[in-house]
Amino acid sequence: NVRLEHVLHWLESTETDILCLQETKTVDEKFPVNPINKAGYNAAFMGEKSYNGVAILSKHEMKNVQKNMPDDDDESPKRFIAADINGMHIVNTYVPNGNELWSEKFSFKLDWLQRLREYFDNRCNAGSDVLLCGDFNVAMDEIDVWDAQRWTGKLHFSIPERAAMYHVKQWGMTDVFRKINPDLQQFSWWDFRANAFLKNQGLRIDYIWTSKSLADKCENCQIDIEPRGWERPSDHTPVIAEFKT
Repeated sequence: NVRLEHVLHWLESTETDILCLQETKTVDEKFPVNPINKAGYNAAFMGEKSYNGVAILSKHEMKNVQKNMPDDDDESPKRFIAADINGMHIVNTYVPNGNELWSEKFSFKLDWLQRLREYFDNRCNAGSDVLLCGDFNVAMDEIDVWDAQRWTGKLHFSIPERAAMYHVKQWGMTDVFRKINPDLQQFSWWDFRANAFLKNQGLRIDYIWTSKSLADKCENCQIDIEPRGWERPSDHTPVIAEFKT
């Protein structure tokens, strides 16, 4: 709710068809459905007070909405939502942060990523149009961190996290930002501390990955840095992919 006006302004200025949100940090009863509907979007969402929360906003009809992974229960963190939109199966995730290396929360992160891979194995067809996106809380390659030497072995760029995320990718995913921009170093997250944004000391931890059939339809993918400079911004900024129909 703090950044609702940012979201609505960004949607209007970009004419985005589908927007996936993470860390909505609001219970379902307080999700701002009315202003989102008034802006021309349907909303599927799940959240919890002050933490986690995911949502999909779409100009088009959403079918087969799934909230949380199949083996989650009502008490599970609200980190996963999926829906079928215009022939695409869209999976929006807020991957666990991990807290610190080899902590209980770090093990939960690795287990969660294994369960995410199992979701694609059991529920999705690699020959169809599938899209996975979200805040992965993992930077995949050296080009995705501002100082690879400084980040190596640290949370968000450790070998176990990258291996777990790569295992998800091996299901048949293409990183469409890297497909379009093979050599571009650009970030999607900057810490609020130490003027990290002004120094461009960031990480690329927000991704759009797709199956091959959908990657072949991708005409452009870019990171929109402008909202990170707005008043009271998120520490993340949007990643945009465009697909031909």
